[in-house]
Amino acid sequence: TVSTDYDTADRLYFEPLTFEDTLNLIEREEPLGTIVTLGGQTPLKLARPLKAAGARLLGTDPDAIHAAEEREAFNRLVQRLEIPQPRGAVAGDPEEAIRLARELGYPLMVRPSYVLGGRAMAVVRDESELKSYLDEVYAELAETPSILLDQYLEGAVELDVDAIADGERAVVAGIMEHVEEAGVHSGDSAVILPPVHLGEEVLERVRDYTRKLALAIGVRGLLNVQYAVKDGVVYVLEANPRASRTVPFVSKAIGHPLAKYAALIAVGRTLEDLGFTEDPSPSLYAAKEVVIPWIKFPGVIPWLGPEMRSTGESMGLDEDPYLAYYKAELGAGQALPLSGKVRFVAVDEATRAAYLEAGFEATEGEDYDLLLAFAPDPELRRAVETGKPFVTTPAAARWSLKAIEAARKAPVRVRSLQDWHKSPALG
Repeated sequence: TVSTDYDTADRLYFEPLTFEDTLNLIEREEPLGTIVTLGGQTPLKLARPLKAAGARLLGTDPDAIHAAEEREAFNRLVQRLEIPQPRGAVAGDPEEAIRLARELGYPLMVRPSYVLGGRAMAVVRDESELKSYLDEVYAELAETPSILLDQYLEGAVELDVDAIADGERAVVAGIMEHVEEAGVHSGDSAVILPPVHLGEEVLERVRDYTRKLALAIGVRGLLNVQYAVKDGVVYVLEANPRASRTVPFVSKAIGHPLAKYAALIAVGRTLEDLGFTEDPSPSLYAAKEVVIPWIKFPGVIPWLGPEMRSTGESMGLDEDPYLAYYKAELGAGQALPLSGKVRFVAVDEATRAAYLEAGFEATEGEDYDLLLAFAPDPELRRAVETGKPFVTTPAAARWSLKAIEAARKAPVRVRSLQDWHKSPALG
């Protein structure tokens, strides 16, 4: 996809993001420089080859990109900075994977090295599940990949953090709390900015770790860091010295054009030049919900996991975090009912009781207004086909109920983004 307005760029090229095609374009255009950190994960792999071929790269240096992308180098960096990290290992073959898994202990998050969008990623809870996973992965993939094994932090709160740095200073632009628990791909989880369920002490530690990582890596531009918080401990999961998919959302939430700032830093400007030297303190809550076109996949039961499925997202803004979430759900095509009947499938007693106490009526029939299903049940498919809202995780069920209660008490106001911010940057 191309998200550049036709009247913004002088020329648009529709070419594969390969080394040869990119180098051909650089030789043809003879630009001042090339930025590889604003095009997702794929261009990062081109940084070192392009530099070796004589291309002038702007922004974060390719060696710095490698230090963050290469697992062992990143692990050494994190240890030096004394930032907690889940235990993990790299296995070269199935036998080694099984041996290392016994040492690490279950449950584990496992995936082949160098995958995009969580492809072939899974949570395994015992050795039999790991063996089945390995059989499937090695049968499907043409090459024999290394397998990454990481301790799975069950029940942890996952965070996405976007920061921007100029080599001397780093600003934490936004901290997003995932609604779904760790284990759901970050691109498929609803998020809220700023976080609602974490204390200031934890958030300050997140900011401190992020600044340390940005400066130690040598970031000149954008940085995305993913964390998991469990029992008050902040664990770093990964750091990507590039613009992440969350940058447009964060930019709208805080009223600052982060991609524009990153481009200006790449050509020599500083954060001080841009007047962006302090971590923003949003006066509004911003919620993001994903859009997944389940209706386009006949027979597929909608279910979230480590592999990314979403193709779009919606955003809600409000002074109340739960009203912001309600708006985001509405924008994503999930109109949460304020009253009516709920069908429960494999739902725990506490969740069921909370909805009944809130005035909803339980039903076993098909005439429900909301479906809560905490297991991949065929009823989820029927909900997709009949256009009824559904919730598949306990965390999302809690957020949905709070959102419904907030919407009962206050009107859902619609205002333009510019009115919310009163900011010319987004005008």
